[in-house]
Amino acid sequence: MSTYQDEHISHRHEEIIRNIDRRRRSGKVWHVLFYIATTISILALVVLLLNIFNSVFGFVLIENEVAPEELIAGGNLEELSQDELIALLEENLSRGLIRRFNFEDPLEERSVIELSVLVQERIVNPTIIEAWSLRDSLFNQEMIRAVHAENPGTTLQFRSWLNPQFLLSAQNPRPQFAGIRTAFLGSLWMIVIVIAVSFPIGVAAAIYLEEYARSDKWYNRLIEVNVYNLAGIPSIIYGLLGLAVFVRALEPLTSGTIFGATDPTTANGRTILSAGLTLALLILPIIIINSREAIKAVPNSLRDSSYGLGATKWQTVWHHVLPASFDRILTGTILAVSRAIGETAPLVVVGASTFITVDPASFFSKFTTLPIQIYQWSARPQSEFRNIAAAAIIVLLVLMLTLNAMAIIMRNRISKKRRVS
Repeated sequence: MSTYQDEHISHRHEEIIRNIDRRRRSGKVWHVLFYIATTISILALVVLLLNIFNSVFGFVLIENEVAPEELIAGGNLEELSQDELIALLEENLSRGLIRRFNFEDPLEERSVIELSVLVQERIVNPTIIEAWSLRDSLFNQEMIRAVHAENPGTTLQFRSWLNPQFLLSAQNPRPQFAGIRTAFLGSLWMIVIVIAVSFPIGVAAAIYLEEYARSDKWYNRLIEVNVYNLAGIPSIIYGLLGLAVFVRALEPLTSGTIFGATDPTTANGRTILSAGLTLALLILPIIIINSREAIKAVPNSLRDSSYGLGATKWQTVWHHVLPASFDRILTGTILAVSRAIGETAPLVVVGASTFITVDPASFFSKFTTLPIQIYQWSARPQSEFRNIAAAAIIVLLVLMLTLNAMAIIMRNRISKKRRVS
């Protein structure tokens, strides 16, 4: 009996060792696969960024209708003051055109950059003959200078399509004067609506499902299943939902006519409010799921301690569970909002404008956003529009990275305060 037991233990020990060796080999394989996948992802991201920067910078060949040197000595319009720029416009443009500009926005109230762009567009009137990428500008300069020599009267300059003029100018049919100001403001207005609607509703729903809902109730199970299903629905479906509900069914509300904010004869529901509510619905299931996981991670001992001191259910949730999970809730919310910023398909369905030069003034304004603007520029046949599309992509990436950085900073501060307290 003792010999049999020893043989059984020995056999079992050898089997355990074989299983451990097998798991170690499997772990090494998955470890290598993980590093390969991470390396491929990083390389793909680097290639994407290099391709974007390759389009943002480069030489352009410009032909001016009026040389800047003919207007002022030295030809540097950027050094002129506001009064000098206005004087140039009044000397070289018709009175009717000046009256139109003053009617749209008085010249005296415009910034130096806006007036400089107006002088460039209306008087100098440059036309881009050809544009080259950064790679060609660095390695094919002889070819570029040969093309410049074949076109006398033109100017060859190295241009950054991402510049202050690009950030502060409105949309323009000519790429050298086009900017993202209107689209950027539209994105900011939309972010405010998305956060104001989705965050409190999503966190409240997560608290109910995790702390109050009983699993033996059929309607609670139905809600939970549908939340997970809604998180996987394509975004274009939410666009159709927003078109049916917010743009059409709730048009008096989303257009602002019910508040007297817009003219009923021209107003419609294709506004920033409709877009924000649509995207809020889009990320709402994601916020609910992330918030539930954050609340679930709070140890039950914290709840039991609160109950032991006589606190009610809501007092426990409000004073203990939420503060302990708020950093993770905030991180999940910011990541969901970052996804909403980059959405295009729902906004196309809801009615985002592809060309608009008027800045949004309220929640009931017509709108465009950075992704819509990038999509519209990328679809244009002229190569110069792809250059400004790449510049807009960088702005969008910076905006999303800024939101993510804010989430990390706020999470770390909240975690530090919780540890101190």
